[in-house]
Amino acid sequence: MASSSEHVRSRSSPELSRDLGVSHASAVVVGTIIGSGIFLVPAEMMQAVGSARVVYLAWVVGGLLSFFGALTYAELGAMKPQAGGEYVYVRDAYGPLAGFLYAWTWFVIAKPASVATVATGLVRILGTFPVFSFFSANFIATPFSVTWGQIIAIAAALLISFLNYVGVKKAGEFQLVFTLLKVAIILAIVVVCFSGVGNAAGRGWQNFAGTFAGAKGGVAGFMAALVAALWAYDGWNDLNMVAGEVKQPERSIPIALIAGVGMVGALYMLMNAGVQYVLPASAIAASPRPASDAVALVMGRVGAGFVSVGMAVSLLVTLNGTIMSGARVPFAVARDGYFFRALAEVHPRFHTPSVAIVVQAVLSIALLLLGGSFRQLFSLAIFAEWLFYMIAGSTVFVFRRREPHAPRPYRMWGYPVLPAIFVAVAAALLGYTFWNERPNSWYGLLVILAGIPVFAYFARRKSNALRAE
Repeated sequence: MASSSEHVRSRSSPELSRDLGVSHASAVVVGTIIGSGIFLVPAEMMQAVGSARVVYLAWVVGGLLSFFGALTYAELGAMKPQAGGEYVYVRDAYGPLAGFLYAWTWFVIAKPASVATVATGLVRILGTFPVFSFFSANFIATPFSVTWGQIIAIAAALLISFLNYVGVKKAGEFQLVFTLLKVAIILAIVVVCFSGVGNAAGRGWQNFAGTFAGAKGGVAGFMAALVAALWAYDGWNDLNMVAGEVKQPERSIPIALIAGVGMVGALYMLMNAGVQYVLPASAIAASPRPASDAVALVMGRVGAGFVSVGMAVSLLVTLNGTIMSGARVPFAVARDGYFFRALAEVHPRFHTPSVAIVVQAVLSIALLLLGGSFRQLFSLAIFAEWLFYMIAGSTVFVFRRREPHAPRPYRMWGYPVLPAIFVAVAAALLGYTFWNERPNSWYGLLVILAGIPVFAYFARRKSNALRAE
């Protein structure tokens, strides 16, 4: 494997630059995880379990599972600090076909759909301000309609893609500055909720003992709340995809993953506490935007606008982290010779995977032009996401058994129990997702399997090229 990789790698002299320090790496973790979820999912969780205390339990369990995953990826990332992250682990543990199917799924659906979803979410938040009310109007009416909102979403995706194109350090600085701003906004929201400003009726510690009678309840309700919490925690694995551009990765990756997920967990608990302090359980369950309603109850319309600004900043940072990490996967598989060679190119001046960034932007724009129909494509990726979380997490057992004496700058705490829990829960959530989203899960499985003939084509072409030399 190494020799074939070096064969392809030797064709391109520029290399990726390790320009991301531990602060940038931590910002990738924190900034990518915290999107719009924490502002929105408390309602979904309350509808599922009907109890403020059980909502907290779901947050705690989701945080612990994410932390176990981060510990596992910390060992893997420090051991194999290469661009592509999970692709590298799956490739080295289970072979090039398994690695390619991971990369194929992420390249074709998951990452472009993530970019499109985040960009659309950003536009929707901005659209709540009167000055941006024109977003719903048509920019083009014929031969097909394209709204101003779609144009702004495309512009946001292009702008952040360009930022990543001209240097990972620039993208890392952007991620750091705006992540700090995002954290400050969240803490300000918490302070406002617990402050004595205003005369918010029904506010107080008694809300933490409240219940919502119309909840789903039971095991099914808790699983639904846990899935919502895990969706809010999602994104911590993105750092490993840019491991090839992190300084001192053997030290920086474990610190960023562990500290980053821990910080996000603390912020989520504080935010949830602030919302529950202001709103009773029934109000949270009925609200499409609990955080916004909580602050508005204390500060009025200005408060609701402040939360919308916070959500917009949050989504902008998430968009940067998603674009940064996504382009490294097709880059890595192309460098191994199993995809279009152009995707393996490194820009001679900026030292970024420039072609991969451009292609990812093009795919994302195509989904944005499709409008609402890309949501179905994104839902196809949910099944694949948990499948590859489970597979990538399990590689730590393979490497411990197969390479017991290999250098491990960081050996995860709690092995083998904690990674086993993470893999087992990922498998359970995979089954739960498959059962509850059967049509989309089957389609997702078909998309994954469609990568097999694509892999066969590139593997044959690579083999012929090697024989010709």
